[in-house]
Amino acid sequence: MARTVGVEEELLLFDPATREVVAAAPSVLKQFREHGHGRRLPRAATDELDQELFRHQLETRTDPESDLDAVLAQVVAGRRTAGEAARAADLRAGACGIVPLGGDRSVVTSNDRYLDMVAMYGEVARTGGTCGMHVHTEVSSDEEGVAVIDRIAPWLPTLLALSSNSPFVDGRDSGYASWRAQVWSRWPSAGPTEPFGSVEGYAAVSDMLIATGAARDVGMLYYDARLSAEHPTVEVRICDVCTEPEIAVGIVALVRALVETAAGAEHAGRRPLRWRAETLRAAQWRAARFGMSDTLVDPTTNGLRPAREVLETLVAELRPALEDAGDLDRVGLLLERCVSDNGATRQRAAYERTGEVAAVVDDLIRRTEASWNAQVGH
Repeated sequence: MARTVGVEEELLLFDPATREVVAAAPSVLKQFREHGHGRRLPRAATDELDQELFRHQLETRTDPESDLDAVLAQVVAGRRTAGEAARAADLRAGACGIVPLGGDRSVVTSNDRYLDMVAMYGEVARTGGTCGMHVHTEVSSDEEGVAVIDRIAPWLPTLLALSSNSPFVDGRDSGYASWRAQVWSRWPSAGPTEPFGSVEGYAAVSDMLIATGAARDVGMLYYDARLSAEHPTVEVRICDVCTEPEIAVGIVALVRALVETAAGAEHAGRRPLRWRAETLRAAQWRAARFGMSDTLVDPTTNGLRPAREVLETLVAELRPALEDAGDLDRVGLLLERCVSDNGATRQRAAYERTGEVAAVVDDLIRRTEASWNAQVGH
């Protein structure tokens, strides 16, 4: 059976009149838990909402599933939960990697841990209200998990390019397909990692980051891929949240296939690709800058190739795992679509039609709501 996967998504709360974000998560969550789906017992993961570092954000999550159609249904259901809760407060939920226009972006959730993070990390924390998609994939042990992390690192920038969905910030085009990735990289524990080599090596690096204050705790080990502290999974954290769930779940299929392929290569004793952190940072910068619209770093050569060719190389590497899981057609559709039409290109097209970032927000809200409205059965 294919490995189980789970997805966490961070969403923005918008005022539909001003198109700015609103620091309203506590009131939205309070009303939701008193009057909304939160009263149902037992609760599915998609019937819950979580707070995030800032009050203009909500988090949704799915339960572990091996069937990606079920994962897609759960992603949609979680968005529906968030969207209906936001609408009940006369707000809207939107799936976008960063705040496009402005608003109450630095109002911290009243939580001792979050307040301590702002006190310790200052402006890095205050500008950290970005929205990502985190993909959890089942592993058999921490040993397998670290081996997987060490092997998949060179391919993670390609996933960032696919998911890029945050070109606008402060009412202007940042020039990046994923400005979220650039903002997120300011955290001292964030970004690509060199091979850890073993569970002991992973623990030694993590302990050092915590001891020096670069991470407050294990929850702040913001590696692009890490061992989950709460689940027997590898958690890939490099992606922007995607406005279209079908794109998100296509990326989930690639993540799972990467984990399966890496675990198989480790058990077979095959030599992994080798790299330096500088190489990975350069590859990640390029993915954030251009998304799928230009060239990317090909991990097999460390040279530049057209984004489509790099993605085709990745799919070829993963083909046996994708076929075994029944995911090859899903990834084929992702390849055909995202080379020319992912989140960043959609946002820029909305801007080109009107010349206003407000129209970008309107389009984000419309497409986010369409992602769950189409499947509402009531």
